[in-house]
Amino acid sequence: MQSTQVPRIAVGSRNPVKVSAVTAVVRQFAPGATVEGVPVASGVPDQPVGDDETIRGAATRARAARLALDADIGVGIEGGVVEEADGHMRSCAWAAVSLRDGREFIGGSLAMPLPPAVAALVRDGVELGHAMDALTGGHDTKHGAGAVGILTRGMIDRRQAYEMLVTYALAPVIASEYWSVAPASSSVVAR
Repeated sequence: MQSTQVPRIAVGSRNPVKVSAVTAVVRQFAPGATVEGVPVASGVPDQPVGDDETIRGAATRARAARLALDADIGVGIEGGVVEEADGHMRSCAWAAVSLRDGREFIGGSLAMPLPPAVAALVRDGVELGHAMDALTGGHDTKHGAGAVGILTRGMIDRRQAYEMLVTYALAPVIASEYWSVAPASSSVVAR
């Protein structure tokens, strides 16, 4: 950020994995920023289905969090599932950023195939986190390793995956100078 003001960042959740992921990213470009989680509604079902619904949930959380804490930046993270045409199911996750000046940006998606047993439970109305609990015999895995951590045997954990999404969504803030540059003329030829 190019401002001398210490930014206040609101995360649209108190889930420690989400707040920790946002904090880790923000500390890299605004070390003095304050990051605080606030519970807000996503405006979508507990288990969003499809990228569009999941993005809508993330954006709703980002806006609501920013307003709730009168923050400079609101961040929303939402995980969902996508039914593929071939009958398989995959995960998706999106981060949204809402700035005080009204600009909004989206980053994502965490696309990973889900085991058939998990997909069947989700199709029966079970939230992905609870389906993973049933598969593993665990409890509250969505506040820890999550599906991504379990299904990659810890090679990528949920926080790392969310850090990537948040970084993508925050790219226009992190490298803001590139968002204020006029488009190059059409006479520029790629080589």
